[in-house]
Amino acid sequence: MRDRATRVGFLILLLAVWEILILLHLWPTYIFPSPLSVGQSLWGGFSDGTFPIAIGVSLRRIAIGYGLSLVLGLLLGLLLGRVRLVDQALGGVVLGLQALPSICWLPLAILWFGLSETAILFVVVMGAVLSITLATADGVRNTPPIYIRAARTLGCGGSRLYRDVVLPAALPAILSGMKLGWSFAWRSLMAAELLYVSLGLGQLLSLGRELNDMSRVLAVMLVIVAIGLSVDRLIFRPAEERTRERWGLRSLA
Repeated sequence: MRDRATRVGFLILLLAVWEILILLHLWPTYIFPSPLSVGQSLWGGFSDGTFPIAIGVSLRRIAIGYGLSLVLGLLLGLLLGRVRLVDQALGGVVLGLQALPSICWLPLAILWFGLSETAILFVVVMGAVLSITLATADGVRNTPPIYIRAARTLGCGGSRLYRDVVLPAALPAILSGMKLGWSFAWRSLMAAELLYVSLGLGQLLSLGRELNDMSRVLAVMLVIVAIGLSVDRLIFRPAEERTRERWGLRSLA
């Protein structure tokens, strides 16, 4: 309750500071709208169905793109972490591409796939898969060797060794990579939707900019932030808490 009260109090303070800046008339309202104006844009967007449609489209895209990123990232990370030849051949390439901003893949995606859904999904996948791959590979490499030797002594090998020993030991690192990959995928999706006309939240941002409607722009930004926080609290945080509890780290959380 104390943590919740602190968060609510900070939000109230933030709104109060925002309203004070509006009353001081430091900037024109079309550049810096009031909280009431942004709230009206939020209400109007949900009332006329614009925001729900855009949220549904963006969530569908992120679900497909992030799902593909998880499958590819986990498989490639396992190979990099356990097969030395694959690590020597692809490890440097994956690490180098990770430094490339995901929006840089958009021109290539448009040239390959045109202005299409496939281009957007490609940018989302490339934005997330590399971080998941590297985190998985690091988690696999850092698996204590004694776990591997003990499992093999007990007759555990092949796919069962990965399922019952390697993956559970690497799970904390994998979860961190999944969380980081989600944030990259979400950002990549918004960037791609900004530059490509589509029925998503990114398009609403672009439309608000073109109409010089800063209230709508801030309202869409709040929706994007709310979705990101909701995914973290509903999916990643419970998974992290269960992992800490399993590893006996709950008291340190």
